[in-house]
Amino acid sequence: MSVTLLVEQCKEQNPKAQLALYRQYCEGMFIVAQRYVKDIAQAEDVMQEAFIKAFSKLHQFKGDVTFGAWLKRIVINTCLDAIKARKLETYSINEEVLTLSEENDDWSVADEVTVQEVHRAIDNLKEPYRVVVQLFLLEGYDHQEIADILGISESASRTNLFRGKKQLQEQLKHLQYGTGY
Repeated sequence: MSVTLLVEQCKEQNPKAQLALYRQYCEGMFIVAQRYVKDIAQAEDVMQEAFIKAFSKLHQFKGDVTFGAWLKRIVINTCLDAIKARKLETYSINEEVLTLSEENDDWSVADEVTVQEVHRAIDNLKEPYRVVVQLFLLEGYDHQEIADILGISESASRTNLFRGKKQLQEQLKHLQYGTGY
């Protein structure tokens, strides 16, 4: 059955269609949730909550993007809400002392490094950097959007991305050296 037809039936509160749509997207959305919340149980909770939100707001889905993209955005926003709710330890940033040189933001990853290794390295980043790196590099958000989502300044978003990329580069560099032995 097509996604469009399932969505239409879900708008009519058809439980079988809801279950079919859930089954079609639950695995992929769980993977997305795990990128943001590391605890498996919390990732499952966040994914469930995101599906509940999606089904309750399905009337807002207009079809201008794919259903999967629309649902993914809900999952990401639900993850970010969960992260904020946990009242993470935040590092205060004195924006007066921030100095970033965007022209020095040139880095690359060795061809031998796999996508899974990059994802693992991102998972190991410290909390304020990990979320910004994920939103910027994996999800394609710009600094204005990240600032709005996380309630930080664009400057803080840029700084967290810069520092996160540096940590990521160091992790991947160690990985590169470790494979030759």
